[in-house]
Amino acid sequence: MSALVIFGILLVLMLTGMPISISLGLTVLTFLFTMTQVPLESVALKLFSGIEKFEIMAIPFFILAGNFLTHGGVARRMMNFATAMVGHWHGGLALAGVVACALFAAVSGSSPATVVAIGSILLPGMVKAGFPMKFGAGVVATSGALGILIPPSIVMVMYSIATNTSVGALFMAGIIPGLILASMLGGMTWYRAKKFKYPRQPKASWTERFHTFRKSAWGLMLIIVVMGGIYSGIFTPTEAAAMSAVYAFVVAVFIYKDLRLRDVPKVLLNSANMSAMLLYIITNAVMFSFILANENIPQELTNWMIDMGFGKIAFLLAVNVLLLMAGNFMEPSSIMLIFAPIIFPIAMQLGVDPVHLGILMVVNMEVGMCHPPVGLNLYVASGLTKMGITELTIAVWPWLLTMLVFLVAVTYWPTMSIWLPKVLGMM
Repeated sequence: MSALVIFGILLVLMLTGMPISISLGLTVLTFLFTMTQVPLESVALKLFSGIEKFEIMAIPFFILAGNFLTHGGVARRMMNFATAMVGHWHGGLALAGVVACALFAAVSGSSPATVVAIGSILLPGMVKAGFPMKFGAGVVATSGALGILIPPSIVMVMYSIATNTSVGALFMAGIIPGLILASMLGGMTWYRAKKFKYPRQPKASWTERFHTFRKSAWGLMLIIVVMGGIYSGIFTPTEAAAMSAVYAFVVAVFIYKDLRLRDVPKVLLNSANMSAMLLYIITNAVMFSFILANENIPQELTNWMIDMGFGKIAFLLAVNVLLLMAGNFMEPSSIMLIFAPIIFPIAMQLGVDPVHLGILMVVNMEVGMCHPPVGLNLYVASGLTKMGITELTIAVWPWLLTMLVFLVAVTYWPTMSIWLPKVLGMM
């Protein structure tokens, strides 16, 4: 009964158009003051202890690093390198967009940032070369979703905060699925480009390829700084986030010189605004999780599923359906912080690996960012292309179908996610 009341209040508030963070906060306050006897002192204690986590510091640093790189011309250099490598294949510019999205995802950690950075460069070039705008929009909107699967990923940090799972293990677990999904999206792009005879670029010489690689190398080095530093044990994921912010600042301002020193305060302010928004969501989500735990809702759901005879296969299918439905009206960070504390105890009871569950949830978030009516990447792509959401939905369906096939694979083949962290001794 408590679960129905809590989620009923939350749903009603969200249907009014209220931001998810405020909806969470009001749900908690309503339930606290009218339907429970929980002492407010324990609520305050839980509030501070819940956000007193070292991993949370990684979020503003990764956001700052992504903003420095977005404003610092790194995306343009990565796009040039990707075009030199694969531009001569069928649909070369579009394929280069997929590759560039994968590369930029590995340094930004954000899907919307990847869509904006790569899309603003790629789409005008594709239209000029003779590609339909719909084709380019489909490629960018779906490939941009790689930003939350290929590490570093802010959504993975959110999952770690909600479940106390190792951030380093999650980052390593995202590498192989990220590369496989990028390959599948690239394969769909190549197939459709060949089918409809879209243009190809002249084949670049090895000298041109080396030249574009050398220009993009400083940006690509950030991948080594973050992932190499974590794997080697030089620093923790949170310290890696701080290092990435410093490195991105130096590259954007002093090496590439695309970002002027007088523009740095604006980048800092934008990053602070984004960080404050996410931290406010985290704070309210911590309180929401506390209420759920206090009412014993996760345990009741676990017992109900076990009594109903739910095995691991049926449970994972139910998780996918639930998260895909949530993706219709919520953004990834909110979904992760609300549902992870509920799903996690049930998954542990059924023997699901916590790292595998994290990657599974992240892939669901990716799909949710690309399907209507509230797919965040669709709205970002709409702003870039001036296309309506209905038109964009039609444009992305081949790649969205590819992502759903990948979701099934990552759900029922856990080795894809957990093999690398196990080999590296992180699990």
